[in-house]
Amino acid sequence: MAGQLPAVSASATPSTTPSKLKVGGAGQSQEGSLKRKRGIFSKDLRLMMYGFGDDPDPIPETVMLMEDILIDYITDMIHKSQDVASRRGKLSTEDIMFLVRKDARKFARVKELLAMNEELKRARKAFEIDEEKFVNEE
Repeated sequence: MAGQLPAVSASATPSTTPSKLKVGGAGQSQEGSLKRKRGIFSKDLRLMMYGFGDDPDPIPETVMLMEDILIDYITDMIHKSQDVASRRGKLSTEDIMFLVRKDARKFARVKELLAMNEELKRARKAFEIDEEKFVNEE
């Protein structure tokens, strides 16, 4: 049985996880803020889970748990990057790059996505310029 993950009971759903902690001065619970964000990543997570060997139609509770973990990770990374950026007073992509600099795979992926974003910006700009020339010629 070495290498197998322990079974998760049905009672260990996201609703029983410690998500009722108070967040911020508004007195909002973390659970309340998760309800608004629930479902944002579910389609993508289902496809990713299938790509990594899960069933084509994963259990909805599993997708919800994965989504809660993902949202917690993203929230944690943004809070950490805000702490890094607090000296300058402005959050930037370099702050996130600073946090993932020791993880070569994440760092390479961030660089790749930023380069792709710049390439798309240039392409959109070139398309807008070409479109303006076309309209002016008519």
